[in-house]
Amino acid sequence: MEKTQITITATIAAGISKVWEYYTNPAHITNWNFATPDWQCPKAENDLRAGGKYFARMEAKDGSFGFDFEAVYDEVVDQKKLIYTLADGRQVRTEFKDLDGTSTKVTTIFDAETENDVEMQRAGWQAILDNFKRYVEAN
Repeated sequence: MEKTQITITATIAAGISKVWEYYTNPAHITNWNFATPDWQCPKAENDLRAGGKYFARMEAKDGSFGFDFEAVYDEVVDQKKLIYTLADGRQVRTEFKDLDGTSTKVTTIFDAETENDVEMQRAGWQAILDNFKRYVEAN
């Protein structure tokens, strides 16, 4: 069975070094890694190297639901690309492209899971990326 891949993207009004730092540093990840204001990411860890682990705790602020988002990096290219495999075997690839020194395009392509509708997955991941964009541009 062929895997369905979903692509999301955002152009962020910030240089690539800032975008990379905010995307990969756990001190920043906890401030943007959620889709809606009623969710939070109280803990994140990131061992940014091939074979290193990524961990983010994502949960509803009211405590009604939460989950651990875990992955292992397959490839890390500083300020250019992150490829990792999720615990369920799906792969995620995020690319960072310097557009003009003052803006950066972030594109993520990920294997869809089979439990939820593709559009729901796209909307959820895009909402998190949009939250990242807002966070970077406000700080």
